[in-house]
Amino acid sequence: QHHIEPVTITFSAAISACSKCGQWPTAFKLLDEMQQSGVYPNRITYSALVSACEKGNQWQRALRLLDEMKHNEVQPDVI
Repeated sequence: QHHIEPVTITFSAAISACSKCGQWPTAFKLLDEMQQSGVYPNRITYSALVSACEKGNQWQRALRLLDEMKHNEVQPDVI
């Protein structure tokens, strides 16, 4: 049996699925797991997280994500 490590796109897809179901706490747990695994979020990851924040009425977290994006040199875009 092969062990396959998750990559950015895998985490982003899972975070996006959590966002669509209104599971923002789970989305942020996945972000923590992602970062602990040494996998770095990209623009798609952050967009899914901001969307999860919007659905969960977590606007302060969304603003912190924008700051984190700048710190990590990930350019935000318009959705």
